Formats: sequence, structure tokens, C-alpha cells
Amino acid sequence: MTPDQGAKLTAAIERFDEARILVVGDLMLDRFVYGTVSRISPEAPIPVMHKQSEQVMLGGAGNVVRNILSLGASCHFITVIGDDLTGHTLTAKLGEEERVEPYLITETGRLSTEKSRFVAGSQQLLRCDDESQQAISEQSETQILELATQSLSESALLVLSDYGKGVLSDRVIRGLIDAANAANVPVFVDPKRTNWAIYAGATLLSPNLLELQQACGAKPTQDTEITEAARHQCDMHAIQHMLVTRGAQGMSFITHDNAHHIPANAREVFDVSGAGDTVIATLAVATAAGLALPDAMALANVAGGIVVGRIGTATIFRTDLKTALWQQQTIGSGRKIFPQDLAHAQVKQWKEDGLTVGFTNGCFDVLHVGHLQSLQDAKSQCDRLIVAVNADASVTRLKGEGRPINAEMDRAGLLSGLDPVDMVVIFREDTPEQIIARLQPDVLMKGADYTEEQVVGRDIVLSYGGRISLLPLREGYSTTQILQRAQKS
Repeated sequence: MTPDQGAKLTAAIERFDEARILVVGDLMLDRFVYGTVSRISPEAPIPVMHKQSEQVMLGGAGNVVRNILSLGASCHFITVIGDDLTGHTLTAKLGEEERVEPYLITETGRLSTEKSRFVAGSQQLLRCDDESQQAISEQSETQILELATQSLSESALLVLSDYGKGVLSDRVIRGLIDAANAANVPVFVDPKRTNWAIYAGATLLSPNLLELQQACGAKPTQDTEITEAARHQCDMHAIQHMLVTRGAQGMSFITHDNAHHIPANAREVFDVSGAGDTVIATLAVATAAGLALPDAMALANVAGGIVVGRIGTATIFRTDLKTALWQQQTIGSGRKIFPQDLAHAQVKQWKEDGLTVGFTNGCFDVLHVGHLQSLQDAKSQCDRLIVAVNADASVTRLKGEGRPINAEMDRAGLLSGLDPVDMVVIFREDTPEQIIARLQPDVLMKGADYTEEQVVGRDIVLSYGGRISLLPLREGYSTTQILQRAQKS
């Protein structure tokens, strides 16, 4: 990726909050049961899992919505659920989300979809699906089309998330594509059918390689073969563009005139659950924010590479994308800025090498010599120093409107250029408690204006034998004082 392209993508990310997307599709509940396996059952040759935790989240089209929201955009969401316990849970989970206007059409007697995955370490052992592929009623079809027609006037793009669970019937698909075309709103489709004639007129189809192979009745694998097969499908069904996700081989973006093949961005794959949802959500938001499709695809590829390195149905955040782009564009000190997932792997390696890992955090909005001296003091107590930086939204919540003065990647970049700093991570929460729990530093450090009992993460670090250190403060250095002097001048 060239510096110019990276700058263009980073600028587009800052416009994501202006994007508004309409999503229609199959909503489901994703349940992840996590545990450990240490023995085989005496009753049958199967592992016995000791349950440790459980996580429930929106899946299917709901995961597309979650990714759109986590990227900072907003959306309308239309779907059909059953009047059952799973349906009630789905309603409650959607109610927890901000910047989404959900329209949940409830059908009595319909079975809401739930997928339960059992995971030991990073390995899925079993998936159990509780679902029905029953078509929705004509009344529900009419409601979807009426609601969607109203929402299209407020939306920059329509996403059809087809999981084959009955919401996107033939009538609904055709009605939505025709209405969007009439309103001049692009339509992106994540297809499930093998006959793509039903998607005729869509702006873009986003199948994976297997779905393309099933649709064309052949097994293209090479770039030229995939390009030819995709173009044939586009010509047959009046589809303008196709994005084929190819797992470890990356992605192919194909039009009538051009084909762009880009390699996968993932460093290590732990779980592909929901990766396609992340890709189409990022593609949609980036396009709605003004990026041309080839550039939007490049950003979607970065997003897909990040989420497959996480366990569960993961979402992508703007900070994740900006950090990944920064790493691709910089050399030397810029490589000190780590996404949280890669940070965890690096800390693990440092500890295996027998190095002591220290941790401190702050906003670092206006970097001054007091910060430098504190970081030098912190580095004197460890072999490797991690500095965790509040993301922009976190700084605004803590410091008020008008802050931060400097954007998160600028603050992280400046810190990465300082000799005492070995790693910079950005966290979105108001406190660094979650990232401390994830990285488990040996020494947790904070300024001496705190007492040890006030240091966030203290109990976590002490629980595994780490220690707390209070760093001396230098008189006369304060970001607040610097800003006050600037306002007076």
C-alpha cells in the first residue's frame, strides 16, 4: 500500500460517522461457550469440555449491523424474528446498541435462529444450530418492503445479508433491489442462493470462493479463472461488480473492465466466524463515506485480516483500521504501534524471552517534557515499556468537547518516536482495565498524584504477582497549564 493510498483511506475513516446504511436480512443469535479440554469421554471418543464462560451476541445480518455501528456509522435494520425466547433476547441485544433504528417484525410460531459454538482455546469443537428456513408470511414481506422504501430516502447504501433463513424471499429481494435502483441507492448483497438471477440489478455481490464455484457450477481457483467466472455471472445477471473473498488468498474485486487481486492481510487466523459480515460492512461504510470501490475493498481486506485473528464473532473499530494502516505505511519507530491482538502476542514473546514488561497509560494530548521524564522513569523499572493511549472518543468523554487537541494516531506516533517506549496501544474504553487484563504487565505504573489504591488495574496485576509503581511528578509540567497559556496568548 502506497503512502498516498494509506492517507486517502485514513481520511475516509474519519468520515465514517457521516455514513448511514440500510440493512435487511436474516438476524440470528450467536452463542459462544468457552472452556478447556483435558480428557476424552469414557462414554464415547469425544472431548469433555469444562465450561468456563459464555458470550451471546447478534449474528448473521445482526453482525453486519454491529460492524457498521462499531465503525462509527449508523443504520436502519429490518428483519423478522419469532415470538420466542431467542427472539426476545435478540430484541434486547439490539436495544443495547446505539445509532441503529431497528424494525423487528415478529411472527407468532416462527423459530428464531440461534447458533451455539463450543470453543476450547482457539479451536471450535462443535456448532449446534437451532433454526428454521421457513419463508416469512406475505404480510411480513409487505411490511419489509414498505419500511425499506421509507428508509431508502435516508440511506446512502442498502445491504442485503442473505443467510437463507427465509427473510429475504424472492419477492423481498426483487422488491428491495428495484426500489433501491429507482432511488439511485447502491445495493450490496452477501448472497446465499446458488442461482444469482434473483440478485439481478445489484450494484455488488460479495460471495466467498465456494459460493462463486457453486453459482457457476465449476471450480475456478486461479486469478484468471476467478475473473472469468465472476464476469460471466455479472454479465448474465446485470450485476455491476463482484467482490470474491478467498480466505488465505485474499480478495478479488472484478468489474466488466478491471480485476484487482489483493493478498490476505491476516497474520494468524484463529476464527473466521462472521469475517464475511465484517468485510461487507466495512465495504459498505467506506463506500458510503466516499471511497471508490477498489479503495473500499482495500480497507475491507484490512478489516477482514484483523477479525480473523480474534476469537468469536468479532467486530472492527476505526482505531483498529487506523492502527493497521499506520503499521503498513511506516517503518522504524512507527512499527511500535500495535493493534491489541498483536500486542498480546508480542508481550507473550517478551515474557518467554525473560524480559520484564512495564505498563503505563494516559491521554498524552499535548506531549511535553514532563511526559518524557515520566516515561524515562518508567523504562528504568522494566526491560520493555508499553504505553496505552486513550482513543479520541475516550479523551472527549474524559476531558470534554474540544479535546483531544491531537488525533489518536498522531499522539501514538509521537510516543512511538521516544526511546523509552517499546510499544504503543490505543484503547477505546474510559479506563485501561481491559487491556491490562489482556496484556498482564509485570509492572503497572502511574503518576504519584495517584495513590496505589486508586490505580486502575491494580487488583488485576497483584492477582498474578505483578507490582504497582508510582512515578515521581515534575513540577511545572501540565497539559492543562499549557492549553491555558495558549488560550491567553
